[in-house]
Amino acid sequence: MAGSSVSGGGGGRPPLFATEKPKRVLAYRLYAGTIFAGILLIWFYRATHIPARGSSSLGWRAGLGLLVAELWFGLYWVLTLSVRWNPVRRATFKDRLSERYDDDQLPGVDIFVCTADPALEPPMLVISTVLSVMAYDYPPEKLNIYLSDDAGSAVTFYALHEASEFAKHWIPFCKNYKVEPRSPAAYFAKGATPHDACSPQEFLRMKELYKDLTDRMNSVVHSGKIPEVPECNHRGFSEWNETITSGDHPSVVQILIDRNKRKAVDVDGNALPKLVYMAREKRPQEQHHFKAGSLNALIRVSSVISNSLVILNVDCDMYSNNSESIRDALCFFLDEEQGQDIGFVQYPQNFDNVVHNDSYGNPINVVNELDNPCLDGWGGMCYYGTGCFHRRETLSGQIYSKDYKEDWARGVGIAENADELEETSKSLVTCTYEHNTPWGIEKGVRYGCPLEDVITGLQIQCHGWRSVYYNPARKGFLGKAPTSLGQILVQHKRWSEGFLQMSLSNYSPFLLGHGKIKLGLQMGYSVCGFWALNSFPTFYYVIIPSLCFLSGVSVFPEWSGGMHKGCGS
Repeated sequence: MAGSSVSGGGGGRPPLFATEKPKRVLAYRLYAGTIFAGILLIWFYRATHIPARGSSSLGWRAGLGLLVAELWFGLYWVLTLSVRWNPVRRATFKDRLSERYDDDQLPGVDIFVCTADPALEPPMLVISTVLSVMAYDYPPEKLNIYLSDDAGSAVTFYALHEASEFAKHWIPFCKNYKVEPRSPAAYFAKGATPHDACSPQEFLRMKELYKDLTDRMNSVVHSGKIPEVPECNHRGFSEWNETITSGDHPSVVQILIDRNKRKAVDVDGNALPKLVYMAREKRPQEQHHFKAGSLNALIRVSSVISNSLVILNVDCDMYSNNSESIRDALCFFLDEEQGQDIGFVQYPQNFDNVVHNDSYGNPINVVNELDNPCLDGWGGMCYYGTGCFHRRETLSGQIYSKDYKEDWARGVGIAENADELEETSKSLVTCTYEHNTPWGIEKGVRYGCPLEDVITGLQIQCHGWRSVYYNPARKGFLGKAPTSLGQILVQHKRWSEGFLQMSLSNYSPFLLGHGKIKLGLQMGYSVCGFWALNSFPTFYYVIIPSLCFLSGVSVFPEWSGGMHKGCGS
């Protein structure tokens, strides 16, 4: 990492992470200053060259409209510049983490994977993501994976059951041969070849096991029927009957891999991560709050079953691409001097299905490489709803105070009977559980806005917590980006509407964050918040000058005979 260091360790112990300013910050600021000078000149010119009202009605109105549009563009650019004024880069030191903490001293991690529609999110896609996070380079007895299935699909449950069996072979294969990525779908789709230490026979055996799993799942998906074979007689299948639909079903909680049972080991005899399936109750007459409601249900269920102090949530199409992501995140949380007030660590969203010159800008490189590091410089990276590590305390509404100190030894392992845990958990995910409670308002993921993840992160920051953006060389998570113009437009429409609704509501960063977060961070949220409003001056700028040109009215400076001529000349 290039640049000057702006933070380090204290108390005599080397830090677990470093924060540095990138190169060429001064050059960028100088460049930005020249742009700002140009904007001021444009404003001055437009204000002093509005056509006389009596000369041309169209020219006068067009000139006035262009002044307003250019004022907006200039102010929005200043808003954007203020955010980009202070970028930072992060680096972690996992070797120091390993020296400082033994595996049995590391905190537990609860991992949430959400799916809602087995047609749009095929079960093989979902379980490949689940398998990728089950195979993290982390003590398996500290890992707890939860799949939330909002459709309450028996096919998805069957897929997870099959994944729990396949994991007994896949996890040791990944760890023995340092496989990356650890999503079997992504690994085998990229034409993987045997690792140097892996024999061709072992590689082909694993590839054949995965092919068998894929064929079985495709057959079940196409038929819609669960095979009646002994290995599928898991007690969880009794939860389904012919009356259950995706929008009307009871709560289901099943622990598929329970470490308290002797059989919960892989083929090498090592422990497996805990694996839990959850489908919260849904009824047509009850509001379910989409993904936010699902995450809140997961927070409650996990607090009973594992209660880990760190929570990671990923979308079902965003598989883990870096097996060390957990240890990287812990470098931020566990740093004694700099990490006490870090509420969450956000990884960027990256995609593996776009070409280098993608015309729709799916890689969002400007956001990942420029905007996010700059938000991080103001101490408040946004929460994007996937690829994010949270302290459990922050999602429980905890307000940070200077005397706060996390006890990382607590909440590790809850040894109770699986049947009792399942029954207790079911009562926490009924439709009526949240009625007249602070869930969705003061606790958990917030309700009331399409961008529930962003407003949740903002409220966490308003509670005094800091957030961190971490973009390692090997991307932490990879997903599937929209591949058509129609899908891109729908996605951007949702984002723009959500940010604008947030900015014009009580969740506005200038209202909610007043006196609680830095002004630069408030302006950073507003860059996205007012993004949708750019459409109006842009549309005006595209249409009006063309109409003026067809009418013989000039609205831009002309160069003739070495002298400028004003608008309407």
